[in-house]
Amino acid sequence: MQNGNEARDHVDRLQAQWARELPDLDTEPMTILGRAYRLSNLVRPSIEETFAAFGLDRGEFDVISTLRRSGPPYRLTPTDLYTFLMISSGGLTHRLDRLQKAGLIVRERSASDGRSSVVGLTEKGMALAEAAIRADMTSEARYLEGLSKEDRATLAELLRKLLVSLERADAVDPA
Repeated sequence: MQNGNEARDHVDRLQAQWARELPDLDTEPMTILGRAYRLSNLVRPSIEETFAAFGLDRGEFDVISTLRRSGPPYRLTPTDLYTFLMISSGGLTHRLDRLQKAGLIVRERSASDGRSSVVGLTEKGMALAEAAIRADMTSEARYLEGLSKEDRATLAELLRKLLVSLERADAVDPA
C-alpha cells in the first residue's frame, strides 16, 4: 500500500477503482503483473523504433541477435532458432527469407548431416546485430534513470526470482 507522499501510477488508479467497485477483490497481482504489462506496452514503441532505424522489425532482430550471441561460428539449426525464439517453424521461415534477401544471413547444408541445414550470420548481419543491440541498450537504459543502481539491482533480482518460478511451473505444466 502507498503512503500519501508517493506518486500514483496507472495501476494505483485501477486498483482504487476496483476497490470501490469490488471491495472484496484482491488486486495485489496487478501491482506486479499489471505494472510489468504496462511497462512493456510503454517501452515497446521505442524499442521497435530503434530496430526500424536499422531496417529491422523485432522478429528479424531476434533472429540475428540470437545468432550473434550464440558465439562462433554464429550458426544454428532452424530447430535451435525457433526453439530459442519460441515461435513456429513457419514464422521462422518467413523471417529467414527476409533476412537472407537482405544479405544478413546465409542458409547452408549441414556439414555433419546433409539432410539438415544451418543458418549463419554474414559479416553484414554481424555488424548490424551489434549496432542494433548497442543502440537498443542505450535507449533502454534511459528508462531506468529514475532508479538508483541499488534499486535496479533489487528489481532485477526480484524479477529474476519471479521469472524462474514461472519458468519452472511452465516446464512442469506447459500450457
